[in-house]
Amino acid sequence: MRAVTWHGRADVQVDTVPDPTIQEDTDVVVEVTSSGICGSDLHLIEVMAPFMSVGDVMGHEPMGVVREVGSAVTAVKPGDRVVVPFNISCGTCWMCSQGLQSQCETTQNREQGFGASLFGYTKLYGQVPGGQAEYLRVPFGNTLPIKVPGGLPDDRFVYLSDVLPTSWQAVQYAAVPPGGTLLVLGLGPIGDMCTRIAHHLGIEKVYASEVVPERVARAIARGTEVIRSTDQADVVGAIRDATDGRGPDAVIDAVGMEAHGSPLASIAQKATAIVPDAIMERVMQVVGVDRMAALNTAIEAVRRGGTISLSGVYGGASDPMPLNKMFDKQIQLRMGQANVWRWVPDILPLLVEGDPLGVDDFATHRVPLEQAPQAYADFREKKDGAVKVLLQP
Repeated sequence: MRAVTWHGRADVQVDTVPDPTIQEDTDVVVEVTSSGICGSDLHLIEVMAPFMSVGDVMGHEPMGVVREVGSAVTAVKPGDRVVVPFNISCGTCWMCSQGLQSQCETTQNREQGFGASLFGYTKLYGQVPGGQAEYLRVPFGNTLPIKVPGGLPDDRFVYLSDVLPTSWQAVQYAAVPPGGTLLVLGLGPIGDMCTRIAHHLGIEKVYASEVVPERVARAIARGTEVIRSTDQADVVGAIRDATDGRGPDAVIDAVGMEAHGSPLASIAQKATAIVPDAIMERVMQVVGVDRMAALNTAIEAVRRGGTISLSGVYGGASDPMPLNKMFDKQIQLRMGQANVWRWVPDILPLLVEGDPLGVDDFATHRVPLEQAPQAYADFREKKDGAVKVLLQP
């Protein structure tokens, strides 16, 4: 089959790789019909590159049609249409029963000290082949795939794999009180969807920080007030002016280590391109090379006693945080990989009954799998208005 594979920093290619097969009696094989490119995928060709291997199949936002099932699979059958969550969870362990599928005890990567395995995402998370491919082997066929109805386009459902549950969790974790104010940092796919979900859930005052014109326009069109700057002083000043000097009740950091603004961290990240991987693995695991600009802005902006909901990914182990300020401001901080199945019952009815979140036209680009290298480059450089790219094998 054809698949998007990792070949180095800033280097993805489309190669021919072996077809996936049934390995356990609970496996299914899915023919992929759509698969998103995520901002987290860009980390794999940048700062997280030391944890990748040449030939790794990328992608963790797929959906498609079941083509083959193991002998013990009864929940789905060939021909069924399914979305595949990005975290690989058994659905039956204690963590899964608590709605913490991202911490699944069956697939935890204990040797690495990390949580549940992820499709297409580094040896820290199991090095499981991903879904930017023609076919995908999916374990736990009775509990992991999300069965969705036919008759509607892929765009209606594909974001159940990651974008929708990640954004829904971020808004839930923000815990904005009635009549309160939410600030979202960054209007990439997750930040944009966070603002849509916030409006849908009745949060009255939704602000965002962004400078890319196409992203600004998308948010304004759906009623979000946009601060057209990512400079900390500008953002903090503007949001305090809008909140009687206090700051917002909650801030969602939807940027993470993509944030610009830290020259030293930028130099450290670029060093991953020239320092041997074995060394950089150790540096990231015990020191950290993140750019902390977005998180520092969130800490400065949120009101005293407010909440920061962290959905942007950070890769370092001990990047400095202003704990004295966080303690003094009595900030609540919630974070973590999205627990996809925890939120499916809340989200799926919205996709079947209508399109209140605007998923039908959420993608800005739909391209064949063979064009993945150029699509990655355009998304990375924010060219041609790229906000969300779907690959269609």
